[in-house]
Amino acid sequence: MTPDQPQQALLTIALMAAFSDGEKADTEREAIRHMAQRLDESNGTQVLAGLYQDVLLKKVSLDHVVSRLQDPGHRQLAYEMAVAVCDADGRQSAAETRFLMDLKHRLGFNEAATHSFDRAADAVVVAGENAVPTRSTGTPAAVPASAALDTELDAIILKAAKINGALELLPQSWASMAIIPLQVRMVYTIGQAHGVALDQGHIKEFIAAVGVGVTSQYLEQFGRKLLGGLLGKVAGGLVGGLGRAATGVAFSFATTYALGQVAKRYYAGGRQMSTALLQETFQSLLEPAKRLQAQHMPQIQDTAQSLDMGKVLGMVRGQ
Repeated sequence: MTPDQPQQALLTIALMAAFSDGEKADTEREAIRHMAQRLDESNGTQVLAGLYQDVLLKKVSLDHVVSRLQDPGHRQLAYEMAVAVCDADGRQSAAETRFLMDLKHRLGFNEAATHSFDRAADAVVVAGENAVPTRSTGTPAAVPASAALDTELDAIILKAAKINGALELLPQSWASMAIIPLQVRMVYTIGQAHGVALDQGHIKEFIAAVGVGVTSQYLEQFGRKLLGGLLGKVAGGLVGGLGRAATGVAFSFATTYALGQVAKRYYAGGRQMSTALLQETFQSLLEPAKRLQAQHMPQIQDTAQSLDMGKVLGMVRGQ
């Protein structure tokens, strides 16, 4: 990959968006760094690790990067990716909003040009905020551990993984933004089943402790598609075809499935697992989850064909 290819410019803008608020926690920075290394290793490149350092050390300017994107579709994609990354952990900070406004101006877009996507992105953020309580509302009644409960939770986890795998195949950029809210909803349901009162803050802390960076998830998903050559841009959506995308490395399905299984063990065991054990358990479950994804790919593709924004927002809200 040469320095001026659109893929590199797109990835640089996504990384700039990730660090635009200047307040990323050390755990999230580390997750992003590991994400860059993983993608480079899996694609035989040294692209992302270098970009990560350049962005972190402010060696690149937004003007220069934007000038590398001449195709209108690439410019639209750059904006949508940046919004998704900034919205990953909820409502934008003032610094993130300023960055996106600056990016929009440099890309040559006015409010009308991005209105449709901005509305869709806002709808996903609002739905995510309402996916689970923002504060604990009392301890639910615990359900005694049983084989039946275990089977029920396995079904919930598998369903959530299939939906998130399907979202990764959809052409619309907003679809990727619903993946983390659905993971939050899944963990909330698992905690409730074990009599644990959870809120947004606790769940996001748990996800971070497992080693699943909130922002880095979006970056990794976009990075895999870009480095894998799966992204084009037509009719307002990311394209690559369901068939081509399905041949790529499992990501959202496997991450969601492994996260759900770790959550089930954690809350069933009275939240006694250390951070190191949480991360070790999560990593040990990823490869089996990827194999499981291959088994369920036909169902994931069928699900992708039937999803629309209304259905996705309803699922995020638990409806």
